[in-house]
Amino acid sequence: MSLTPDQINRYSRHLLLPEVGVAGQEKICNAKVLCIGTGGLGSPVSLYLAAAGVGRLGLIDFDVVEKSNLQRQIAHSESTVGTLKVESAKKRIADLNSDVEVVTYNARLTAENAMEIFKDWDIIVDGTDNFPTRYLANDACVLLGKPYIYGCILKFDGQASVFDARIGPCYRCLYPEPPPPGLVPSCAEGGVLGVLCGIVGCFQTNETLKIILGQGETLVGRLLLFDALGMKFREMKLRKDKNCPICGDHPTIKELVDYEQFCGILPPQENPEDRKLEIEPAVVKQMLDENKNFKLVDVRNEGEYQICKINGSTLIPLDVIEERKIEKLNGLKKTDEIVLHCKAGVRSLKAVKALQDIGFENVKSMRGGIEEWAEKIDTSVPRY
Repeated sequence: MSLTPDQINRYSRHLLLPEVGVAGQEKICNAKVLCIGTGGLGSPVSLYLAAAGVGRLGLIDFDVVEKSNLQRQIAHSESTVGTLKVESAKKRIADLNSDVEVVTYNARLTAENAMEIFKDWDIIVDGTDNFPTRYLANDACVLLGKPYIYGCILKFDGQASVFDARIGPCYRCLYPEPPPPGLVPSCAEGGVLGVLCGIVGCFQTNETLKIILGQGETLVGRLLLFDALGMKFREMKLRKDKNCPICGDHPTIKELVDYEQFCGILPPQENPEDRKLEIEPAVVKQMLDENKNFKLVDVRNEGEYQICKINGSTLIPLDVIEERKIEKLNGLKKTDEIVLHCKAGVRSLKAVKALQDIGFENVKSMRGGIEEWAEKIDTSVPRY
């Protein structure tokens, strides 16, 4: 294609760069890029790719916009809260650059649909925050011979790289096995500095444009590590693993697998023994209303307690309880009737078992945690 007068005007700052010029901008306008996710990373990636003039932009996401997204997911706005993220992002991109053709997939990326979706795109950019999707995207890109633009964020730290098994290592060469489930918290559990999403997302976009243009030195064979608090960069050299099961000398992975199972993430199952240790929020509310003599203990961390709390609760974080030292339990006695709660009911169950180990008998975990309390009992309690 040749650039129109309007495109020459729009992309003039690109055209002035010898490394881009008219020929390079035409490459950008002809490029087809798929972005997995339209959240923290996917937002800046999709917006800057659209601004750059990428001709065909794919967006895959199955979520809806929530107000808690707006702290970092800049493709969305207050006016699109409650709408599909792919539609919200498409609307924003259309307002930014109507020349860009946006293809949306309101779906979860799975082993069943990944190959069919990926096959029509030149470059795959990963804006997700979970290990199953990263392994899935990597494997599909290796099998299809496509570059995989990796980004990762948590708290104040970010990572970025380009995995292209045709010329360098893949994601499995760096991480042969996923971490145990629950070891690495998600952004929803550990938090993230909003602007970090923009920084790492721009790293990913920069790598995408360099690949399209065939200019510069990409992050193939390198892992970029960024510390936002210290404003420091580090770089790790990566090597192709000859024993990699998908891109090594003798690959054993010939097709996509069950990535939830591979990462040890199993469907939640009701444990009858755990159920005996739980108490419903409505019952706890009744106990409070009747001024029953019991201790309501919040086992979240200090930061979460400052966000929201149930009136009358006492904070004793889970890590303190798991030390199993009675003198650190803020005066709790083994004879007390105790109800523990956390955000969703997982940590409080762990705390119940830790207290039982040191002789506490009359102790329960509030089912669903403060999330269920805010939803069903007291809607004035903020949710996070």
